[in-house]
Amino acid sequence: MPALSLLAALAALALASCGGDEEPNTGQGVLHFTVPRLNGEPDDLSRYRGKVVLVVNTASECGFTPQFAGLERLYDARRGDGFVILGFPANDFAGQEPRSNDRIAEFCRANFGVSFPMFAKQRVTGDGAHALFKALGEPDWNFNKYLLDRRGRLVERFGAGTEPDDAGLTGRIDSLL
Repeated sequence: MPALSLLAALAALALASCGGDEEPNTGQGVLHFTVPRLNGEPDDLSRYRGKVVLVVNTASECGFTPQFAGLERLYDARRGDGFVILGFPANDFAGQEPRSNDRIAEFCRANFGVSFPMFAKQRVTGDGAHALFKALGEPDWNFNKYLLDRRGRLVERFGAGTEPDDAGLTGRIDSLL
């Protein structure tokens, strides 16, 4: 019996040491969905594998909406290094995204010069949430940020109050690039 206990202990230790700093999300990660862009064209998220990805749930009438400007600066500064931001508008929090997809695109472009990929409005909470957000975890509010490694695995989650130029966020992005 002691040999079995030792074997069990070694197996548990091996499993515990495999995880490291990674989230439990392993394998292909979460970039295996096809999601329509704001213009209605389908976009296979697997094409973003190989890049460091920041997924952000957005809303155009939220107090955090000015973060679009910082997100665009972050994207501009690092996209040449293999970084991309994927924006997912949602109307799940206090009805702060009432616009249609066309109006969202116009608003983001005209007010913040957004050029990173923006997707059609999705549910991000509850039973009707898009499968991507079921895999990432339900956001607490608009402008939650989910950082994915080059394999599409969730590395870290940042709350709505984390500004795009926050040293913790940018440092973590840089460490993955």
